[in-house]
This record gives sequence, C-alpha cells and structure tokens, in this order.
Amino acid sequence: MTILPRSWRTRAGAGAAAVLTAFLIAACGGSSGSSASLPPLHPGIVGPESMVTEASGLINNPTGDIAQLKALGVDRVHIPLQWSHVAPDVTSTHKPAVDLANPASYPASGWAPYDTVVKDLKAAHIGIDLAVTWAPPRWAEGKGAPHPATQTEWEPSAADYGDFVRAVATRYSGHYTPPGASTPLPRVNFWSIWNEPDLGANLAPEVNKAGLMVAPRYYRAFADAAWTAFHATGHGRDTILFGELAPAGIHSGTIGYFNSMPPLQFLRALYCVDKNYKPLQGQAATEIGCPATATASAQFKARNPVLFHASGVAYHPYPQGLPPNQVTPNEPDYAELADTPTFEKALDRTQQAYGSTTKFPLWDTEFGYQTTPPDPESGTVSQTTAARYMNWAEYIHWLDPRIRSYDQYLLMDPPAGNFATGLMSPSGAPKPGYYAFRMPLYLPVTSTQKGHPLVVWGCVRPAPAAAKAAHKRQVVDIQYSSGSAGAFRTVQTVPLTNIHGYFEVRHTFPGSGTVRLAWTPPHGPQMFSRTVAITLR
Repeated sequence: MTILPRSWRTRAGAGAAAVLTAFLIAACGGSSGSSASLPPLHPGIVGPESMVTEASGLINNPTGDIAQLKALGVDRVHIPLQWSHVAPDVTSTHKPAVDLANPASYPASGWAPYDTVVKDLKAAHIGIDLAVTWAPPRWAEGKGAPHPATQTEWEPSAADYGDFVRAVATRYSGHYTPPGASTPLPRVNFWSIWNEPDLGANLAPEVNKAGLMVAPRYYRAFADAAWTAFHATGHGRDTILFGELAPAGIHSGTIGYFNSMPPLQFLRALYCVDKNYKPLQGQAATEIGCPATATASAQFKARNPVLFHASGVAYHPYPQGLPPNQVTPNEPDYAELADTPTFEKALDRTQQAYGSTTKFPLWDTEFGYQTTPPDPESGTVSQTTAARYMNWAEYIHWLDPRIRSYDQYLLMDPPAGNFATGLMSPSGAPKPGYYAFRMPLYLPVTSTQKGHPLVVWGCVRPAPAAAKAAHKRQVVDIQYSSGSAGAFRTVQTVPLTNIHGYFEVRHTFPGSGTVRLAWTPPHGPQMFSRTVAITLR
C-alpha cells in the first residue's frame, strides 16, 4: 500500500450514507447491534481464500513470519517482487548491455531473498501470489522526470518491464536451476501485474501537463508486456491478475506528476471508454493513446488480451476507517469495499463495450484497518474496533461470490507506526486483530426476541490444515456466557467441513449475554475468537 496524503484518508463524518446492494444490506446488522430481520443461511457458499500481503517483513524474517502464517492458517501470501531490488546497475542511467530477459543477467544477491521465500512457502504448503512491481531502475525510466532520484516510476519502459517479467517468470518456471545450485527453483503459478497504478507515486505522471490522463496508457502497455512474457515462459495457464487498484484518488494540487486517479476513472481510461462506457473515438481517444476509429476499436480486444482474458482483477478495497458497509460520500468512482457492486458493474460494462461477456472475479490483495495506537493519523480506529470491522468485512467478502480472496495487510505493524494495519505490534505482541483474523466471528443480527434464533457465522482458519495433518475432522464450539463475569459454556458444536474453515449456523440462545468461538487443535492449547454481545428481549 502506498501511503496516501492525509487529506484523502480524512472522512466527512462516521455517518456517511451507505450505498448497499442486497448482500451488503444483509451484512449491516451485527456491527451496530440492530434488530434487523434474520438473514437467510447460505449453504452453498465456499467463500474466499485467505491472503496476507507481506513485503519487507517476510523477506527479512522468512522463518518466523512463515511460522506465524501457518499458525494463522493462511492460504496464500501476496509478495511484491520489486524490480529495483533485483535489477542490475539500478542507479545508472545507462541500460546494461546484457540479456535482461535472462534471470542470470541479474545479480544473484538480488534474487536470493525471494528465492528463499518462494522455497520456504512451498515447503510450508502456503500459496504464493507474486506481484511483479515497481520501482524501476533508473535506466528504465522515461525522460523529464521532475526528481529522478526518487521517482523512477516516471514513464518507465514497457519493453524493459516485459523483459523483467520474462526473467522472473523464467526463474520461477519450475525448470530453472540457478548457477551453482543442483536443483530447480519451485514453480510459481499465481501472478499480479504492478501495484496501484492509479497512484502517482507508483506510476507517473498520472495526468500530463496538458491535463490528459496518461497513466492508464502506460499501465495498459505494462499489462500487455507482462501477459506476453508469462505466455512466452510457460505460464499461460497460470492465475494472472491485473489492476491492483488503490480504492480512491485525489483531484487537487498541480496537474500531473504524483496526483492520484479514482480507480473507476482509471479503469475507463484503461479500456478507452467514456463515462457511458462507450468506446472513445476521435481526438478524445487519440489524446490518451486509444484507438480513434470504430475500426480500430474493433481490434482493441484482440490487441489487449490481458484486459479480456486475465484470471481476474486485483483491488485494494480499504474502507480507511469507515465501517465496511459505508462508502465515502459523493465519490462515485471509488472502489472501497462497500463500492464493490459498483466496481463489478463497471468492469462488466467495460467488457460489454467490446462485445465480451467476461465477468472477472475480484481478488482482494490488500485490506486492513489502521489502528490507534500506534498510528496517529486521521482515518484510524481503535484496535478493538478494527477487529470487529475485520470480521464484518470478511463476512461481506464471503457473501459475494465474485470475491475470491480476503486479504490482511500486514502481518506486523511497521516500526514507525505509520499505516499500522498489522495483526501484531512491531514487538511481535498480538493485537486484537490477530485473534479476529485467526478465528473470525460475526453475527449479522445481534438483537432479537427470546425464543428466536440468531445466525452465527465464523471461521477457524487453521482448522483445514489441522484436519489434514491429524486425519481427523475438526469441530468448533459456539460458547455463551450470560453475563460479563459469567463462565462460558458450549451451546453448540459445529463440524468444520468447508475447505477454508468457514461455517454458518442458527442458534437459539437462552438470553442476553456474550458469544465466542472455541477450538481445540490436535496439538496445543484451546483457542478463542473475539466476543460478541447479544440482546434478547
């Protein structure tokens, strides 16, 4: 996540109007304790896989972090592989005279930490989403950057990026043995292209001096180059995601350079369509590098296959301090979690503009709540509120069949305390969110009449791996306490048969009190979820 200016994260009041579809309406009761009608059960839902986005933490401490990921039951890790971390002569303005599509042309020291993480995650049976991303080396940037020492993302070369992707994809093809090694490196079969290209800090200029949107044109070229590279190296049937869009943008300050673009605006320009999702033509198309005639538009789909045939679209639907079912007011082009139905519709309309019926699945590859403590910025919430919002947000993810992952960014807070979305403090102490992520618990409705059931939704994330290792089906206990100081007792035991550890049941509680989940792993002490208060009238 690129940290956006505070002006973007400041919200106009916690009571922002909710823009909800049916699935969000069903998810709005539990967090407020309202007495909405009981939502139905959803027996056919498999739910999203769990993902954690990690960068420097995992690279610096692979053994410790992977042990934590296994303990949490994480399905997949999203890892940014940064171009400048492995490129040769990264600070030089002169392109090296080597074959940059060959991984052997890159310093072994740059590859080493990524090789270790890929091997260790494979050994731990944790999936990998390798994001081939910025920052470019100096020799790959365009001319005229305002401050090239800090902004190498200025008009980077798509051809050079394509060579880099080809080198990465070759290295992790499952057939590549590094010089000096005796066995090939493991294969990676899940990829993301770039990171948050709608932010000027990651791809500049977003808008040029003439006020024209140019970043989408650059990203389209990057995505096409990556798509070609993956297919040329035997990864054509892998999971390949594009987008990786930040949820918001800013319309302020000097035109161009480092400003941000709202994601739906970026999406329309990426697909060369206007606000009505009709293909651009004439000067409006030419100015932003799009086909200018109906004949040229008819070839757009064939010339940009990644935009129509990729495995899915990645996005980062941070609500940034808002409850997960609320949107930022008066921002129709945002893609926060509660905007997901609008985002899905926009994706579908871009496809329809070119005669495609593709309905891309969405992959959440960054999500989290900044907490105070330690983060002092506006747009943060308490650690307890963050834990509650996390479970609520995951329930919303679970209800939407197009969302294929629920992501946690990060495992551990940064040392400086900025963008503190981690599950643990920098010292390694678990925050409330740690337990909320390990065993989510959410009741869509928390208040009802006595004798009426409530829906209990939850997940024991480590349970599927435990069941496989122990060759024994796992169960979770729903526990109830009648008062704040009363003892908890098990009121229902639920078999865990879902591949991700999810369950959803109804239970009629005897009265007002507190609910939690309890799970006893095959080895180790009993674990508990956060608690949820219920009211029976």
